[in-house]
Amino acid sequence: MATIAPFLHPCTPASRDGEPLLPVSDARSLTPLVDGRNVRYANLDYAASAPALDAVTRQLEAVLPYYASVHRGAGYASQVSTALYERSREVVGEFVGARSDDVVVITRNTTDSLNLLATAVPSDQGDVVVLDVEHHANLLPWRRGGCRVVPLRSTIAATLAALEAAVASSPTALVAVTGCSNVTGELLPLARLVEIAHRHGARIVVDGAQLVPHRRVDIAALGIDYLALSGHKLYAPHGAGALVGRRDWLDAAPAYLAGGGAVREVTADHVEWAAAPQRHEGGSPNVLGAVALATACETLALVPEGELLAHEAELAGLLRDGLAGVPGVSIVRIWDDSEESVGVVTFTVDGHDAGRAAAYLSAEHGIGVRDGRFCAHPLVARLGHAAGAVRASLGVGSRRDDVERLVDALHTLVRDGETWTYALDGGRWAPSPDPRRAPALPALGITLGGALPASPCEGD
Repeated sequence: MATIAPFLHPCTPASRDGEPLLPVSDARSLTPLVDGRNVRYANLDYAASAPALDAVTRQLEAVLPYYASVHRGAGYASQVSTALYERSREVVGEFVGARSDDVVVITRNTTDSLNLLATAVPSDQGDVVVLDVEHHANLLPWRRGGCRVVPLRSTIAATLAALEAAVASSPTALVAVTGCSNVTGELLPLARLVEIAHRHGARIVVDGAQLVPHRRVDIAALGIDYLALSGHKLYAPHGAGALVGRRDWLDAAPAYLAGGGAVREVTADHVEWAAAPQRHEGGSPNVLGAVALATACETLALVPEGELLAHEAELAGLLRDGLAGVPGVSIVRIWDDSEESVGVVTFTVDGHDAGRAAAYLSAEHGIGVRDGRFCAHPLVARLGHAAGAVRASLGVGSRRDDVERLVDALHTLVRDGETWTYALDGGRWAPSPDPRRAPALPALGITLGGALPASPCEGD
């Protein structure tokens, strides 16, 4: 079947002036307040999971009639689905600047991608070196083998020096770093990190979960060996992510998920595994998730990077300035010398528990934020906030009004306090009582409230 090429027609991003850059699925959603009113939802939780781009939703509606098995189906729908799935792989690779011989493995998310790579690091080439600023997705997978964790320093310069000293001190196979802190939004200098790793004979993998939605990444130009990313951070919340990078380790690694599709030949006592990426994509793949991810990549690629940066810089500046003007609010930072960050801002409010403040913002103002330790327990503890903090995060669907509502709500909290009562329920703060009702969703019958796990993490 002929290749199915570009998914989308060109789109024009919105003008700035505090309006959304691209339309997203929650733009018109209403959220109930405890006082009985319904207000437009102010989503300031993009760093956990971003809403779907409207372009992604439209694309899936168009593709669904052709959804079928892939790679081995003779039917027309199967051939269409196969072409869509493989074209999605190409689009994702193009979006992140993959080299011609790189592999794009479709995974569930960044966590899945990094766990896959952890099975492929050659054990005879040395340890994996990581910083303690990492999300758990880029801390825990490496503990199965040799792993050295480098404590951060007060400056980026000192942190990089400590990292290089660790890499140089003993054989290192891989340096695993985040491109952007999911706690503070601060960026690390990737070109410098690549230089450090390669100078000492190591490869480098970048956790791009938070970076890729905010900045263009060209792994070939930067020399990055592997990049992991999540669709649900990238406006495609349909269960797909990707690991993009060099083929040799992935071809030599054991099949990540043994099953159909990962093999060339099977007998009763022998298996001939396929090469990557199929080697690591056993079972029926998430075709719709891959299409959603590729559509998001293609949509964002059509937006001039200057427009994306300007939109975010305008709102992030407004957010930081607004928070700085609220008595008792402190913005959390990692490094004294960091100069660049994305629209992810974590803060504390003197005298107010982070979880309770987040519950207040939702119940009384219709604002969605994140609270807790953000699946980065070592970092948050090192920064002195082991009890948790509040995180507000922006994206292409954010608007000036969202930021202003948050700042106004915090001023009200500090000045007047809460108007409702709150209680711990399963380790989480919630309105007590909670008169809000779940939306009328067919057949699900969900309810609000009830015990939730204490200190939940956002998935990557």
